[in-house]
Amino acid sequence: MVNSCRKLNCNIYIGFYCSAIILPLICICSQFSQPTIDQFTKDPGAFPVATNGELFPWRELRLPTVVIPLHYDLFIHPNLTSLDFVASEKIEVLVRDATQFIILHSNGLEIMNATLQSEEDLRYRKPGKKLTVLSYPAHQQIALMVPEKLRADLRYSVAIDFQAKLADGFEGFYKSTYRTLGGETRTIAVTDFEPTEARMAFPCFDEPLFKANFSIKIRRESRHIALSNMPKIKTVEVDGGLLEDHFGTTVKMSTYLVAYIVCDFNSVSGTASSGVKVSVYASPDKWSQTHYALEASLKLLDFYEKYFDIQYPLPKLDLVAIPDFASGAMENWGLITYRETSLLFDPKTSSTSDKLWITEVIAHELAHQWFGNLVTMEWWNDIWLNEGFATYMELISVNATYPELQFDDDFMNTCFEVIKKDSLNSSHPISNQAETPTQIQEMFDAVSYKKGACILNMLKDFLSEGKFKTGIIHYLKKFSYRNAKNDDLWNSLSNLTFLGENVEIKEMMTTWTLQKGIPLVVVKQEGRSLRLRQERFLNGVFREDPEWGPLQERYLWHIPLTYATSSSNEIHKHFLKSKTDTLDLPETTSWVKFNVDSNGYYIVHYEGHGWDQLITLLNQNHTLLRPKDRIGLIHDAFQLVSAGRLTLDKALDLTRYLQRETSIPALLKGLEYLELFYHTIDRRNISDITENLKHYILQYFKPVIDMQSWSDEGSVWDRMLRSVLLKLACYLNHTPCIQKATELFSQWVESSGKLNISADVLKIVYSVGAQTTAGWNYLLEQYGLSLSAAEKNKILYALSTSKHQEKLMKLIELGMEGKVIKTQDLAALLHAIARNPKGQQLAWNFVKENWTHLLKKFDLGSFALRMIIFGTTSHFSSKDELQEVKLFFESLKDQGVDLEIFQIVLETISKNIRWLEKNLSTLRNWLLISI
Repeated sequence: MVNSCRKLNCNIYIGFYCSAIILPLICICSQFSQPTIDQFTKDPGAFPVATNGELFPWRELRLPTVVIPLHYDLFIHPNLTSLDFVASEKIEVLVRDATQFIILHSNGLEIMNATLQSEEDLRYRKPGKKLTVLSYPAHQQIALMVPEKLRADLRYSVAIDFQAKLADGFEGFYKSTYRTLGGETRTIAVTDFEPTEARMAFPCFDEPLFKANFSIKIRRESRHIALSNMPKIKTVEVDGGLLEDHFGTTVKMSTYLVAYIVCDFNSVSGTASSGVKVSVYASPDKWSQTHYALEASLKLLDFYEKYFDIQYPLPKLDLVAIPDFASGAMENWGLITYRETSLLFDPKTSSTSDKLWITEVIAHELAHQWFGNLVTMEWWNDIWLNEGFATYMELISVNATYPELQFDDDFMNTCFEVIKKDSLNSSHPISNQAETPTQIQEMFDAVSYKKGACILNMLKDFLSEGKFKTGIIHYLKKFSYRNAKNDDLWNSLSNLTFLGENVEIKEMMTTWTLQKGIPLVVVKQEGRSLRLRQERFLNGVFREDPEWGPLQERYLWHIPLTYATSSSNEIHKHFLKSKTDTLDLPETTSWVKFNVDSNGYYIVHYEGHGWDQLITLLNQNHTLLRPKDRIGLIHDAFQLVSAGRLTLDKALDLTRYLQRETSIPALLKGLEYLELFYHTIDRRNISDITENLKHYILQYFKPVIDMQSWSDEGSVWDRMLRSVLLKLACYLNHTPCIQKATELFSQWVESSGKLNISADVLKIVYSVGAQTTAGWNYLLEQYGLSLSAAEKNKILYALSTSKHQEKLMKLIELGMEGKVIKTQDLAALLHAIARNPKGQQLAWNFVKENWTHLLKKFDLGSFALRMIIFGTTSHFSSKDELQEVKLFFESLKDQGVDLEIFQIVLETISKNIRWLEKNLSTLRNWLLISI
């Protein structure tokens, strides 16, 4: 799954499965621990009470492993007029130890009937025995009480009839709507089950370890089509003119990967080299935007099959653009669902950044067909084995299939972004305990995705790409159709690598997965000796603070260091697994730079004259350092400022060389920090510094700003630079920029929205146009008419930049209503409005006053709700704001709501306050000298 908002869509099944395709008994059971002794009859008082007042026979959140599923036969009939569905299922189960009950997950389903048949009953066609169904909603579980004890090592068939409404949100089996060109609203039904929402669509063993095969039948009207994980094998006509599609039986997989959709979409198809049919689906009016996704998915599927040396195991792969979707995408096996902005490419309105994003997301989800689907983590505490690997494989696959996108240069930002969170004490280990559905949802964050990818990239760089690739292929082949945990991966890599040093992979990597945070490597050069020291890097906590010492205790990483010096072109390696160490250089060197190409997940601080030497080097001849090393220096310097280890003026001095910088990613990194400082100061309305910083940026970068055209010319990075520079210049009211954007916007309006403006500057033109009432109103009208999700995103951002609070409030109201502005976009909208100085307090007040309404739209712990909380508060930088946020969070805790994001926000605001207290006067003085 890709987290840009959260989730997926599509699936369903029914029948008793013959034992021919079931794996041998020992294989089925090998990954399940033996059940504990049933205490229900011994101590009934220790068990919860079901909804009917009877004792519920199970008290744990996790299901017992006494009964395991082998096959689901699932039938679903959604009604897209009444917005509900009726369904039935038969689950073939294996009883591993005698039991009086079967525990399943079920959430919001009305169970109408449940029966049980033994193998003998099936053989002689005896009717099923009726089961008593007990419900315990607090754990989203039901208990099927059997009249006679189920016997060990036998198989049984459980038949359940059930029904429910199609869900209103984005989880389970839910409804989604879209408007046609003619203005008609149409409804589709779609699924999104990860992590714990399959239980909202059918009673099941909804944990990743309970893998099974699924056979699905879907009943529909003739005007619709049905899609599921497997190809359709036949369609039969049933009563009332309805059609029933029967889909092939799936491979063995976890419930969260089941998917089905009933819709009226159109598709474009192609065939991969291995014969797999690949199709991309979208609503009929958006069919023309599917072609790039088909091209990319065919290329990437071919790449992965060759790279992993494992064929994609299904006969088809569908990619579907869903009108209402919480996340970026979801990797359902054979039926991947996407937010429209993550799949559809409109050549007229999709920018180069949009194209890169679509390619990344497709690469991510296709990687999941192996990492996550073929091999699945045992439990959600190791979700990084899915998400970290899929994020890492974006780098490998996009570099290989689309080298012109230059994704390798962008991957560094993946690591830089997660460092912001991981350097806070509120971070968590990559592998972290999670039991409740809310805790599990919170695991889908930057640490699991991005830090996971970054430590894998670091390990690949340390072992060599060839050895690393061999190890992960061994891991995939060994655990195919099974579940795995951290140690299984490290063992696969250890068994196939010879490091030449005393390095134990598991021992090394557990220091990165089982403890939170990021190391700081402190380097001090003394003649030909380098004194090394490692600490825990803490953003916003200084060495002189009393809490700094306790927060350092028991932290130690095994760090694969790389470094370069002035005296050699060679990349040197050193393995640091102690608090301190010394390196002796063969000859004197004028400078040393650690973390070559920023492949390591650590920050470097150069004590003594180290930073001065590097600043001198950049000013004299920056090309002696690799482009990625220059980016890494800029990043580390400003991170060290936030930790109180480097003065702000020193870090700003390091950026003075940027006028001569030829690497666009390095130039953008320096600009990023200057823009960040401007927005921080602007939100605090400190006018003298904002004016001087604005003047400095426009003066210092004037040559490169003036070089920019308003076209789509150049490489990917040329186009990204154009977008960033012109957006910043217009935001700073640079007259030539405002004039050109105003001119283009007027021409666009006069053409009734038909004028083709370069997609890379479209957001800038719209943002300038939105500053007048007439322009804002016209953009809102065009927003409702546009068929391009990419264009709608750009218009919505532009609308959020208005300086009129009544207009910003109207946007929020439309987002809450969910018709013109879809609910899926509300989190991003609130985030954008909060970044507007005129909207920051408006957005925050809205969240406080409408918290209960937001909870009706988004699950507690969902990515969208976390984005709303963080997006409307994390920019605050005063003690009064901190106190206000703290009081609100405390009021929620009094109501039983306590989320990890609360502590992240409070730490972030405290860090912002600390930064301003320490650096405001320094920034003021530096600017006075510099302009």
